[in-house]
Amino acid sequence: MAVKEYASNVFINCPFDKEYFETFRAIVFAVFDCNFRARCALEEVDGGEVRIEKISRIISQCKYGIHDISRTELCKTTNLPRFNMPLELGIFLGARKYGNSDQKKKSCLILDVDRYRYQIFISDIAGQDIKQHDNNPEKAIKVATDWLRNASKRTTVPGGAVVVERYRLFRDKLPEICRIAGIREDELGFNDFAIFASEWIRNNLRG
Repeated sequence: MAVKEYASNVFINCPFDKEYFETFRAIVFAVFDCNFRARCALEEVDGGEVRIEKISRIISQCKYGIHDISRTELCKTTNLPRFNMPLELGIFLGARKYGNSDQKKKSCLILDVDRYRYQIFISDIAGQDIKQHDNNPEKAIKVATDWLRNASKRTTVPGGAVVVERYRLFRDKLPEICRIAGIREDELGFNDFAIFASEWIRNNLRG
């Protein structure tokens, strides 16, 4: 794995449900617009690979990670909590703690709907600087962008307000992009969205 590629990869660990859909897309766009590459478990569909192995492999290839733990509440259908996001956060933190020199350079952003809610259900991460997004996609963009700029020390990363405005422009164009590509917007997979976002960003450079 090339060092440059590792330093530009951002693992996104978040809910994939309908309620979180717009926030997920907003974060993915922000990562690409800041000149990083968004990675997540949805990027590969391989029934022959154990899911946890795939996630661990992708995490190993990413210096940065954005982890949203906002879906740990009880599921309305099963009355059970969902712990996928805390588990993947644990794998990421474990890689940073016990991995080689590159893995020890990992940096992560932990998101929730409320900054202090985690103390109730995952108190072992006390001391981490949890950021809240209030279930607001545009606030999530600003938080993610600010974190990427500070964590990477890249002066080329724009301010959150700029990325929010660009995301609004992209969202307005997305239906037309889908029409030209011959795909409905509700059929877009992660890779489709990532490709469309990346192409729009390349064709609409800032400044």
